[in-house]
Amino acid sequence: MLLCLSINAFDYNCHVDLIKLLRQEGKLHRLRKARQKMSELFPLTEEIWLDWLKDEIGLTEGEEAEREKIYDLFEKAVKDYICPDIWLEYAQYSIGGMGASGGMDRARAIFERALTAVGLHMTKGAALWEAYREFEIAILSTLQLVSEPPKLGEYQSYIDYEMKEGDPARVQIVFERALTENCLVPDLWAKYTAYLDRQLKIKELVLSCHERAVRNCPWTMGLWKSYLLALERHKAEHHTVSDVFEKALSAGFIQATDYVEIWQSYLDYLRRRVDFKGSRELEELRAAFSRSLDYLKQDVEERFSESGDLSCTIMQIWARIEALHCKNMQKARELWDSIMTKGNAKYANMWLEYYNLERSYGDAVHCRKALHRAVQCTSDYPEHVCEVLLTFERVEGSLEDWDAAVQKTESRLNRVQEQRAKVAEREALIAQQEEDRAEQRRKVKAEKKAQKKNQKSNRMGDKRKAEDKCEDEWGEETEEQMETERVPPPFRPEPPGAQRNQQATSAFKMPDAASFEQRKDSNSVFVSNLSFNLEDPEDKMRDAFKGCGTVVQVRPVFTAKGAFRGYCYVQFEDELAVQEALKLDRQEVGGRPMFVSPCVDKSKNPEFKVFRYNTSMEKHKIFISGLPFTCTKEKLEELCREHGTVKAVRLVTNRSGKPKGLAYVEFENEAQASQAVLKMDRTKLDSHTLSVAISNPPARNLDAKVTPGRVLGAMMPRQLQGARGKGRTQVSLLPRSLHRQNTPEAKAENGTTTKEQDSMSDGMQAGLAASGVSAPAKPMSNEDFARLLLKK
Repeated sequence: MLLCLSINAFDYNCHVDLIKLLRQEGKLHRLRKARQKMSELFPLTEEIWLDWLKDEIGLTEGEEAEREKIYDLFEKAVKDYICPDIWLEYAQYSIGGMGASGGMDRARAIFERALTAVGLHMTKGAALWEAYREFEIAILSTLQLVSEPPKLGEYQSYIDYEMKEGDPARVQIVFERALTENCLVPDLWAKYTAYLDRQLKIKELVLSCHERAVRNCPWTMGLWKSYLLALERHKAEHHTVSDVFEKALSAGFIQATDYVEIWQSYLDYLRRRVDFKGSRELEELRAAFSRSLDYLKQDVEERFSESGDLSCTIMQIWARIEALHCKNMQKARELWDSIMTKGNAKYANMWLEYYNLERSYGDAVHCRKALHRAVQCTSDYPEHVCEVLLTFERVEGSLEDWDAAVQKTESRLNRVQEQRAKVAEREALIAQQEEDRAEQRRKVKAEKKAQKKNQKSNRMGDKRKAEDKCEDEWGEETEEQMETERVPPPFRPEPPGAQRNQQATSAFKMPDAASFEQRKDSNSVFVSNLSFNLEDPEDKMRDAFKGCGTVVQVRPVFTAKGAFRGYCYVQFEDELAVQEALKLDRQEVGGRPMFVSPCVDKSKNPEFKVFRYNTSMEKHKIFISGLPFTCTKEKLEELCREHGTVKAVRLVTNRSGKPKGLAYVEFENEAQASQAVLKMDRTKLDSHTLSVAISNPPARNLDAKVTPGRVLGAMMPRQLQGARGKGRTQVSLLPRSLHRQNTPEAKAENGTTTKEQDSMSDGMQAGLAASGVSAPAKPMSNEDFARLLLKK
């Protein structure tokens, strides 16, 4: 055979026979040379390549250099013919090199090349697909990736990585996995649909994804807006686009401005359909503009108490379309007249928009007329519109026009200066009056304080002086506590003979005079909003603030009868501890969030206030009313957990710890809170109908307390006596003998108004009245009541 090959090197059969003989004899070195020689002259068959690869793989010892030689051999093998078995062997061999640097990426790349080359092979392509699937499953089990909902951050990182790699199939599958477990996250849907719109652009895939997005998050206007654009981009039928728009209007957006934006998107779509030659589409566009204005005025204003389009953007666009495309300036002017009558005539920028429209599509007469009206009506920047008018007359006006403009602008600016001077004078007067009243209050307060101090000194003697000093130190209105209440008077010794609660007596320890002398406001904090029923408040405060620094003393404040007032003072050894203590604001103590504020002497800083309540809309938090009083925090959290991740639950109680049937629930994001509102509002819990809304606390009113408002509609004032008030013909059906005398309300303590509680029950008083016995003025015990009744 060697002689034959030396005579004719292109004798194919001699090469095959020589390779078989050398393989049988085990002469591997000569066998390798024979195969290399044949491969240089002829493409080798699948059988020859597989035998060669099998022999060479058996000779390698797993070193990286040896593996690279096998990889090179495989690369030569796959170039001769399209052989599924060789590709499968190549991919399986690459799996053995996954331990090396970049081995996993290399194996995956070989599988991808193999599928591209022979994945569609009728009989053997399925084996390659199956091997690739098993490969990915093995990687997944090795990584032990457990994606528990929501795991949104991990998915975001995974998506960003795959988008950098740029493989559409892999990006799509990661998005789908993420959305399966985070289907109520609008931002994730928006990111996915944007990727499909810009990268894949496959109609069926894109529109299907948009439809799924709005079905999962119907309250998100941006998803509906993107859906409409996608339908137009892919040439959807007009009735399909209109149907989607009508569904969007009924989706229940949470802001009035959302309805303005969705209308603008639909009107933009209708405008792009018009050829502006008197077509039917033009009339449809005008009808849509008219309908949008009616919808915002009626439906949206009824729900949100505003149209959401304060600057009349939709009407401005309509006017510009009429002027530019339809050459109908008369209609454009009518629209701008309507815009100005809606409260926009005082803004200079609105008049300049109208002027620019007239400048571009109208005439000089109407330009001049618009600027004269602007000078007359503008209240925010009158100097600017005056300058524009004078510039206009310099370019196009006659001498008469110039004189008229100068006279009008000078007259207007003089009036403006006069008005501003009056306003400044009025504000200065008000400020002076406020300062005088504040000074008068301080004087009266100081006089009362001095008078009270003198009375105590005369009455109590030297023993009371130390206590008066305590009162001077601690009795000022140091902080604004609770909602709008004033700090109550400090602790005062009870009058002789009064019965003090033993527990309160033991809980309160009167600091000595030396302690008060050393006390500094800069080293102290004021703690309020504590429960009246808090046991051992001094120890509770020491435990709460022990991590902030050394606590020198804690002074809880009690009433004359020994009842805890719900606030106290905490003094630290140094000022650094105060900053740490302030960080504990709103931390729960005894089931209520305590308010921690700087300790400031309000006689020296009367304007000092610490506002504790958020009055802006909290879109990630919901407000629930109508709860049964027996509802617990755990039960409510379990109920809300069905709609998202609950971060915090706060049941609203009064200062004595009794529930009010109200609660705030904080979710992880806005989407979950919106979903909870949609699912929970008007549902029942233990036969109680719940009212659920996005948290939107009202502005704090110092004169009256306001029930937290709702986002999904304007709250009407509560009618205490029915829709028309208490009528004159209403009479009491209770016998006069059973009427109870009205007693004045007691003073407010810690923001809660209380009335004196009679010892007798209502039934006992009614019985006395029926028997002709008048109720005693002082509270009676059961024994006193029995003696009185028997005596009668």
